[in-house]
Amino acid sequence: MGAQWKARHKEIAANAKGRIFGKLCKEIMIAARTGADPDMNPRLRLVVEQAKKASMPRETLERAIKKGAGLLDGGVSLERLTYEGFAPHRVPVIVECLTDNANRTYPNIRMLFRKGQLGAAGSVSWDFNHQGMIEATPDSADADAELAAIEAGAQDFEPGENGAVLFVSDATDLDAVCRSLPAYGFTVQSAQLGYRPKNTVTLNDAEREEVEAFLEALDADDDVQNIYVGLAA
Repeated sequence: MGAQWKARHKEIAANAKGRIFGKLCKEIMIAARTGADPDMNPRLRLVVEQAKKASMPRETLERAIKKGAGLLDGGVSLERLTYEGFAPHRVPVIVECLTDNANRTYPNIRMLFRKGQLGAAGSVSWDFNHQGMIEATPDSADADAELAAIEAGAQDFEPGENGAVLFVSDATDLDAVCRSLPAYGFTVQSAQLGYRPKNTVTLNDAEREEVEAFLEALDADDDVQNIYVGLAA
C-alpha cells in the first residue's frame, strides 16, 4: 500500500484538516526541541514546509515552534512511542504515537489491537526498512523521475498518489535529497522518516475491508501519528 497507510476518503471528513494540523503541530514541537530556526534545523524545516503546504495558519505554526523550543510558558512535553504487531490476517503493522501521557496511550493501543495482535519491540520491525520518504510532483511532463532519483541521491522511486512520485532515501540523506530534487524538475510535497515493508501480505476484498476497518480505528486515536503496514496494493 505504499510507504504509509492513509485512511480512505480521509480528505472529505469534516474534521480532517483539524486532525492534520494537530499531527503536524506535534511533529513541529518535537523537531523544534533542537532549535527554533528552520534554516539551522533540517528536520524542522521539512515539517514546516509540509505545514505550509497544508495551509496551516502562520500563528498556529509559529506557536508550535515556540512551544517545542521551550519559548512559551506551559509548553507540552511530548514523547514518541512505537508499537508493533499484527492487524487481522497477520498483516504486520508499526504504529508511531506522539503523546503527553504514555500511561494513557498504551492501554488505548492495547485495546485497539484486540482484533489483531500487539507484539513486543522487534516483533515486526525486522521486516521493515527505516528510510526517508519524499513525495514530489513533476514540474512538467519532461521531468525524469529516474534521472532525478540518481542525481539527487535517492535509493529508489515509485509512482505515488495523484501523479506524484515517491522517492526513497537512506535515513541520513533525507534532507539532502529534498534540497536536490527541485533542480531536476520535482517539487517536494512532503518528506519524513518512516518504515517501508520488505514483504507485503496479499488479501481478498473481504479480508482487506477487515484490515482497513482495524487501521481506521487506530488512526482515529488522538495519540496515533503514523501507521505503517505491510499490505499489498
